[in-house]
Amino acid sequence: MAVVAQAVLGMASSLAPDRERATIAVGAMIFVMLLPSAVGQVLAILAGGLIGIAWFRPGLPQVARHEPFAVPVSRAMGAVLLAIFAVLLLVLPFVAALTGNAALAMIDGFYRAGSLVFGGGHVVLPLLEAEVVGAGHVGEQAFLAGYGAAQAVPGPLFSFAAYLGAVYETAPTGLTGAIIALLSIYLPSALLVVGALPFWESIRASPVARQALLGVNAAVVGLLGAALYDPVLTAGVTSARAMAIAAASFVALAAWKFPAWSVVLTAGLAGFLIL
Repeated sequence: MAVVAQAVLGMASSLAPDRERATIAVGAMIFVMLLPSAVGQVLAILAGGLIGIAWFRPGLPQVARHEPFAVPVSRAMGAVLLAIFAVLLLVLPFVAALTGNAALAMIDGFYRAGSLVFGGGHVVLPLLEAEVVGAGHVGEQAFLAGYGAAQAVPGPLFSFAAYLGAVYETAPTGLTGAIIALLSIYLPSALLVVGALPFWESIRASPVARQALLGVNAAVVGLLGAALYDPVLTAGVTSARAMAIAAASFVALAAWKFPAWSVVLTAGLAGFLIL
């Protein structure tokens, strides 16, 4: 709870610092709490982008000028990679549903989570929770335990996917599940980054793209805020003693700036002793 709360506050201060973006963030949080599903999260992100286009036109800051950088990827290759990204995102759910193949279903869930993360690694929490806990592949307590453990190790939060794939309750699981989940969640970002490189200067200079991104970033603050309530608070803080540990952990992270791994380990020890 402390780690997610710190992430919400940090993202809110940078991505929703004014009343317009704060309104988008709270609206997105309310929307996904009323429609708690992967579809609701996608709709909230899309709505944030559209509201950004409509709302932020007047006062966008100027883009800093710089020398264009050389890109070793042609526009044709970039377009192919972006097309592959879009086709996989749209087609995988139908193929997985039609075939009933468990491995394809796992690839689809983790690929979709990796495709829709905007604004920071912690935003993957509600997306993964909807894909694996909501679908009954991983228990809620196992999910939260793994998420907490992920804060105690170095590296990007996406590595949490390997743990989830390993503890899947249906095949593929174990090492095979971990490898499939990890590759699936990283693949969309690789396709997007390399595919967008040849078009980056045009995207960067586009007022519409910048307006949409302001709204999207504000919306993902709301998504993470909703995840702070459910499943983090509802399933992770179940007693006054647990709340005391969470509050002390938050102060250690936010005020005393202790590293997350040390706070996670200390909170785990405290839980072992008093919960």
